[in-house]
Amino acid sequence: MTTYTLHLPRDARPGDPAALEESELVKDAFSWGAFLFTFLWFFVHRLWLAGLAVLVIVFAFGGLLEVLNVHKGAGTVAMLLLQALIGLEANSLRRWTLARRGLGLADVVAADDQDEAEAKAFARWLAQRPASVLTRNPAPAPVPSTLRRPDPVIGLFPDAERPR
Repeated sequence: MTTYTLHLPRDARPGDPAALEESELVKDAFSWGAFLFTFLWFFVHRLWLAGLAVLVIVFAFGGLLEVLNVHKGAGTVAMLLLQALIGLEANSLRRWTLARRGLGLADVVAADDQDEAEAKAFARWLAQRPASVLTRNPAPAPVPSTLRRPDPVIGLFPDAERPR
């Protein structure tokens, strides 16, 4: 099973079906597309800054290998390792970009494929009904009390030796 993350607008209300129109589902696994096509994968997913950064890194790394006069076989292995790193981190960069655009992490689901993950995530999102929809007279949201600063702790186990 693969893990997928559901990203929704930060102002989305739980159970709101309209929020699902703007949702993104991101697979949390190695990206073969990013491994094979590097920066083009980023551009296809509209990750412009990450794509430009990867483009610069790939060409700078290739130029560095040429300047250092690295053997062709070693250079090929080094480039494959760089592409493997890009494949490993591509979906994390995608989640980072979605967070920058205002689509926060709403849910995490495990599924065999994208369709099953979408069905599970959407069903869980729609099952969350806000209290104001369920009751006619909604209770006001609780006001958070002021947080009390914890007592200073010296040592790892402050309660281990209590006076007897």
